[in-house]
Amino acid sequence: MPETARIHLLPDLLISQIAAGEVVDRPASVLKELLENALDAGSSSIQVQLEEGGVKLIRVSDDGSGIAADELPLALVRHATSKISSLADLERVGTLGFRGEALASVAAVARVTLTTRAKGGDGTAQPHAWRVAGESGATPEPAALASGTVVEMRDLYYNTPARRKFLKSESTEFAHCSETLRRIALAHPEVAFTLAHNGRVSLHLARSDARGRAGAILGEEFLAESRGVDATAGPLRLAGYCALPAYSRARGDAQYCYVNGRFVRDRLLAHALREAYRDLLHGSRYPAYCLFLELDPAAVDVNVHPQKTEVRFRDSRAIHQFVFHAVQRCLAGPLAATAAAAAMAVAPPDDIASPLPTPPARAGVRDQPFAGGSGRPPWQASLGVSEATRSGAYEAFVAAARMPTTASAASEALPPLVDGATPPLGYALAQLHGVYILAQNAAGLVVVDMHAAHERILYEKLKHAFEQQNLASQALLIPAVFSADEIDVAAAEENAAALQRLGFDLAPVGPRQLAVRSVPALLLAADPTALARSLLHELREHGTTRPATAQRNQLLASMACQGAVRAHRQLSLAEMNALLRQMEETERADHCNHGRPTWMQLGMADLDRHFLRGR
Repeated sequence: MPETARIHLLPDLLISQIAAGEVVDRPASVLKELLENALDAGSSSIQVQLEEGGVKLIRVSDDGSGIAADELPLALVRHATSKISSLADLERVGTLGFRGEALASVAAVARVTLTTRAKGGDGTAQPHAWRVAGESGATPEPAALASGTVVEMRDLYYNTPARRKFLKSESTEFAHCSETLRRIALAHPEVAFTLAHNGRVSLHLARSDARGRAGAILGEEFLAESRGVDATAGPLRLAGYCALPAYSRARGDAQYCYVNGRFVRDRLLAHALREAYRDLLHGSRYPAYCLFLELDPAAVDVNVHPQKTEVRFRDSRAIHQFVFHAVQRCLAGPLAATAAAAAMAVAPPDDIASPLPTPPARAGVRDQPFAGGSGRPPWQASLGVSEATRSGAYEAFVAAARMPTTASAASEALPPLVDGATPPLGYALAQLHGVYILAQNAAGLVVVDMHAAHERILYEKLKHAFEQQNLASQALLIPAVFSADEIDVAAAEENAAALQRLGFDLAPVGPRQLAVRSVPALLLAADPTALARSLLHELREHGTTRPATAQRNQLLASMACQGAVRAHRQLSLAEMNALLRQMEETERADHCNHGRPTWMQLGMADLDRHFLRGR
């Protein structure tokens, strides 16, 4: 029988190598720790040099406060730090690094050299710079350095070849290092960063403000397709940018979330953000965002993960609700504000940007107020392009779906038009192939996908009516009878109460037949058979086991999609203008329920460029 192993103390080197296995899993982990130390030292400029993806060399140079000569040997000792000294400090960590094990762990698996020149109390550099090697028994020796600190790591895992075999190719490791620097740079726009690989500069970020740094790293396209967030609630503040659904991604590679300046991957925050985008984004797409959450350091525990990429909140529910509602409000803003911003961005020259006067009424032009209730007829004469002479069914539908019930209420709901200025989405000109509405506003041409826009309007109205328990039902004069499978008949009977709450009266009239006797008043002009089939399909797929809000929204979204005006439906100018006015007052009207954009702006400058005007 083999002899039982005796309990013994591990050597310090082996302890450090075990710790390195948790903290240092690749060159990017080393770079992260070194960058955090440089930022904690108050640096305003940081240079990073890499060789062979960071495996052969990582050199981080900063202009921070440096390290005093008598403290230099301690910098490479495990659990030695200047950032915390008691449990109270640990519970209110305000620095990026605090454990005092990063340099020691790196020195255990690589050749490390630390060169520094500390600053005095008056900010001037000390007379001499000092260098120390990360070896047992090494002592500081004089060196040459203007100011700050230079940490040099060579030959990662030179003494643990088994770990080195797990590293990826040079290009892959460099990509991870580059992403690490970008994540940290996003949270510190006041610091300049330079990244060089194999002697070639691959990234240079000058000092900037938050917007400039976000544009430099995430791209101007991200900023153009984003809305700014800046919300506060007591000690909580959320700032940053949330991209609109049109900028969604196939992968979650454009999601940057920070807590007190620290990049984190937190399930609580990820869930809050996913829920905020639920009504706007298709399920297979990922939103893009760059958000910074600030709160009292005592309200968050950052000491729960070896690499400090996860946190734990004291009041997780409050944080979830705050982030969820802040982002939801940002994305749910009325389209009028977005349209005005788009018009400002593509504003035409002064000689054509002035408001257009309203001409006197002309024969043959209908003087009919819009269904939106503004009472202002469109000033344009009809172009005669795909314009319907009449579409009574849709006019009845617009009247039934009107949010304000009276013209005066609708007029109060609309934004005031100052000095006769056109509304944000302008006035309709014509219909294009029965799919798009062409409208003219102060900036130029607006193109609207009428089905997508109408779908969003209906969805928001249905949600509002359901929440107010005011989803009116309208009985059909003649019930719509249609053939159905036995499973559909069973689903209608089992979910009769849910269908009643949604405004439907759906009853079996035979073994394989169902009759629609009433539908929601908002969907009166839609095909009742198609509505019933779509609703039964959703109930069969998901039943009533899903969370109430998610199931309700899924059903209402399906109803809105079926009820929205279809392609090739010919609309009159009054109907098109009614749709534009309702878009301007509807939340989330930039995108339909599936995440597709509902409209776009073409400025006069864009059109002039295309037609070479002024050349």
